[in-house]
Amino acid sequence: MSTSNQNPTFLELGVAQEIVSALAEQSIVEAFAIQALTLPIALEGRDLIGQARTGMGKTLGFGVPVLDRIFDDADIEELDGTPRALVVVPTRELCVQVGEDLEQAARHLPIRVTTIYGGTPYEDQEKALREGSDLVVGTPGRLIDLFNRGELRLDTVRILVLDEADEMLDLGFLPAIEKILTGVTSPHQTMLFSATMPDAILGLSRGFMNKPVHIRAEMTGEAETNATTRQVVFKSHRMDKVAVIVRILQARGRGRTIIFVRTKRSAAEVARDLAGAGFKVASVHGDMSQSARERSLQGFRDGVVDILVATDVAARGIDIDDVTHVINYQTPDDELTYVHRIGRTGRAGHTGTAVTLVGYDELPKWKLINDELGLGKDELPEWFSTSPELYEALDIPEGASDSVGDSRPVFGMDRAGGRRGHGGRRGRGGRGSGRGGRSRQGSRGGNRRRGH
Repeated sequence: MSTSNQNPTFLELGVAQEIVSALAEQSIVEAFAIQALTLPIALEGRDLIGQARTGMGKTLGFGVPVLDRIFDDADIEELDGTPRALVVVPTRELCVQVGEDLEQAARHLPIRVTTIYGGTPYEDQEKALREGSDLVVGTPGRLIDLFNRGELRLDTVRILVLDEADEMLDLGFLPAIEKILTGVTSPHQTMLFSATMPDAILGLSRGFMNKPVHIRAEMTGEAETNATTRQVVFKSHRMDKVAVIVRILQARGRGRTIIFVRTKRSAAEVARDLAGAGFKVASVHGDMSQSARERSLQGFRDGVVDILVATDVAARGIDIDDVTHVINYQTPDDELTYVHRIGRTGRAGHTGTAVTLVGYDELPKWKLINDELGLGKDELPEWFSTSPELYEALDIPEGASDSVGDSRPVFGMDRAGGRRGHGGRRGRGGRGSGRGGRSRQGSRGGNRRRGH
């Protein structure tokens, strides 16, 4: 988190001491702009729309007030093992990440966090719900499945959060979201968070939110592409793109790197080519099993590999602050995808570099992105893997070559390219760590249930 004196602390914002302590143990003390703006409103139980670019703290922007209110708000019934809060997210990867973040923030609270997503057995998730779940984080499809089975209660939900709502609409989840909304029958607070807020989202919000406050943590346009990220864009021949990336990966100061591609086939091929050049690389795409995807992401988070080749399915599920480079192997389809992709770097006060390789057939796409975001990159240079300008722009040593070592397998795959049978995390249903009884001491004194 930022250490600027201009940012209020979570304690100063009135957050329960138990949550403040859990965040401090992760060196999170001061609030980012979106958190400082949303917390006072969210803690009052009001509906809100929170908007900030990717990587600037939206998860805690809704997660902290959700935990605080279901733990300590007189307007919400005491916890009894039925869900008091529901957070809906578009992808499995984001579900896992948000669940982990909320479990960490709730480690000193008696709040049980359950993640619900597809690609894993129903039995573990059903067992978790039966044993008691106070806060459920889930993807629309699996949530509806368990609701239809009678395993998931929505009538006890008092806080509903839609995270990355624009992505859920893009993925066609509107019917599922509408069904979830009809199942949440108790009076409830609704919060909608996203990096971008198209008119379709704002129109949708009018139908199910009660006079929401729209909070924007920054301006639109070029600011959305992250002022802490240096953007390098150039024309690149399709047959030379892998060779270009091999050089970029040898740049000075290059750390964790995400390479975005459009198709599952490209993800597998690029990962294989880079592993063949000696790099430690993992891949995440839709043809992989859920356990393999989770294992790849975890290997990237843990530093076992420092390069991740991913389709956009992973763009919303990687919450790592120290990604130094994002490389667009293929030009994104639209400006919103571009914003989300490059938002994986330059996060939480860090600086980053976003490189976009524009194929000659992709120039019309780039023109639309450039015009919509006002990037001012109209005339693109044409660089090859041998171009001195490429080396200079990205601080690549003169000795950079076609490989950095012996060929190795892609992380999580056998040498034939097939999937290993490694088990990943399955549907987690346990309580967050440190789930002892409630403390009767904290920032609000002895009476731990408060009214408004």
